Amino acid sequence: MGKKKKKRRVNRSRIWTALLLAPVTFVVLTLLMILLADKLEIPQKIGERTQEFFGLSVPDDYIPLYKEAADAYGIPWTLLAAHHRVETKFSTMDPLVSPVGAEGHLQFMPCTFVGWSHPTCSGLGEGDISDQEKTDPAVIEKYGGYGVDGNGDGKADPFNLRDALYSAANYLAANGAAEGELEQAVFRYNHSKEYVEQVMKFYRKYEEQLNS
Repeated sequence: MGKKKKKRRVNRSRIWTALLLAPVTFVVLTLLMILLADKLEIPQKIGERTQEFFGLSVPDDYIPLYKEAADAYGIPWTLLAAHHRVETKFSTMDPLVSPVGAEGHLQFMPCTFVGWSHPTCSGLGEGDISDQEKTDPAVIEKYGGYGVDGNGDGKADPFNLRDALYSAANYLAANGAAEGELEQAVFRYNHSKEYVEQVMKFYRKYEEQLNS
């Protein structure tokens, strides 16, 4: 006869430890997914869905600024908040300059901010505009740009949050948002259906939170 097999003793303490740690591990892994998605700019499939699961609130300190700029141009402040979220993740993107040359908190191309009639403007709109011209309200008025001096300091600066919000509100209002054509205005801000879907998704979410 063969030797009798010894019965393995079940280590119950290890099983309970594993069961207790499972939820903690899930939360840690999910949070890591969020951080990596934002850091590496992984698009909607993982990063956005994970963030939606946890909820994403508008920073309280920014709400008065959104309302101020939006009211000045007759557009919903939640639309402005949605743009800020999509463009720079509420100004947490570093640096606030895109690979194609869009600048500031709301990512304006210099030629859109200063005006496409500027003699250096063509192509994608980066232009060759000096820093002095880029923030001069008189130059912006001359060339028909959308840059606005929102804080009244004599400069229209895309890297100043209040100026950037007023400028974005100005652009959206002029392109249909003031008449309720929100998707049209968003599309003109960035000619991408995916971009429109992203902005409108956050806009609707913020509207739901506001009216809940």
